Amino acid sequence: MILVIDNFSNGFLGEYLENLKDKWVLTWEKRLKICIDVAHGLHYIHSQMEDQKMIINRDIYGYNIGLDENLGAKIVYFGNSVFLPPNQEDKALYLNKDRIGRTCHIDPQYEKTGKLKRESDVYGFGVVLFEILCGRLAYDPIYLKESDKGLAPVARQSFRTGTLEEMIDPIIKEETAQNTFVLNRGPNKDSLHTFISIARQCVVETQDQRPTVKVVVNELKKALFFQVSHRSNFILWFPRSKIV
Repeated sequence: MILVIDNFSNGFLGEYLENLKDKWVLTWEKRLKICIDVAHGLHYIHSQMEDQKMIINRDIYGYNIGLDENLGAKIVYFGNSVFLPPNQEDKALYLNKDRIGRTCHIDPQYEKTGKLKRESDVYGFGVVLFEILCGRLAYDPIYLKESDKGLAPVARQSFRTGTLEEMIDPIIKEETAQNTFVLNRGPNKDSLHTFISIARQCVVETQDQRPTVKVVVNELKKALFFQVSHRSNFILWFPRSKIV
């Protein structure tokens, strides 16, 4: 078992998504940075560890993501993890499925066949991306009413019908930059669409159709770039009046 011990003074992501902590502090920009932190962690255990070893976590969900004093995010628990030997990154394992993580975050192909790959973590992370976008846990009753697998199939269906933006957390739809006057509310459209696109790719049902974590990192960074540029471009600066 691996347990990351750190000072998670801001608790766990799941607490915010379950409204146990003040979700208003999670602006769209901060949410993107949390996603990037987690994606970097996954990229490390999937492909950057010493001796070319690899870990598949199997349990990526909101309460396994700790937040420090700056809302920096880390994956906390590795108790259900599987270690792969060197140079096995593109191969699959077939495992006993007794302990495979949270129901709404489980890779459906792994659940059906026992076939485990890095893309199984990508699926769980994709569910987390949609949780962050929608501001609710994947097993919120609002989603379980529509699917016993929770948020992911509901999000896929909403994407197909063009209604996904109706699911976005109202908090980020209404946010404005602090201490500034901006011309419009909510996240930058390019940022939002980039985020939604990569999240949707992560939760496709077939492992081989999902992106690598490296691709996910790059797309999330792109979404953050669009958002930061948007914020900078729309701030109106007023020159000080001269006193005569």
